[in-house]
Amino acid sequence: MNTLKRWNQLKDIETFQHNLDSLLRHSSTLHPPVQREPVAAPEWSPLVDISEDGREYLIKAELPEVKKEDVKVAADAGMLTIMGERKFENGEQGKKYHRVERAYGTFGRSFSLPINVNPAKISAEFKDGLLTVHLMKDEKANPQEIEVTIS
Repeated sequence: MNTLKRWNQLKDIETFQHNLDSLLRHSSTLHPPVQREPVAAPEWSPLVDISEDGREYLIKAELPEVKKEDVKVAADAGMLTIMGERKFENGEQGKKYHRVERAYGTFGRSFSLPINVNPAKISAEFKDGLLTVHLMKDEKANPQEIEVTIS
């Protein structure tokens, strides 16, 4: 008579991982691993905080070492886009870099505009590496709650 045995997938995976770890530990003693640094620089995207109060939405974007003239803010078709570039300046003669981990290059972030924001009333300011975008609420566009009677 044949009996059914319940298959435990997690137990099989744990056994496989244990065997693989043992194999790799054994092979690493014969051939020490070579540590290599990643070649590609990571793309970067500025960090943002988005908040709201009674009169406006506020977007604050961290743009360290970015010049004001290298930043562009645009509103089009219900989207707000922040674009720019952080340039790598290696102008110092005789300087040799051993590691560059910070990301450089162009960036872009896009956000949907809330329905109650008038694109003509968007303003922005840039100070000390912080871009602040003000999205003023339009009172006329605020949604209204209407009670509907059921007949």
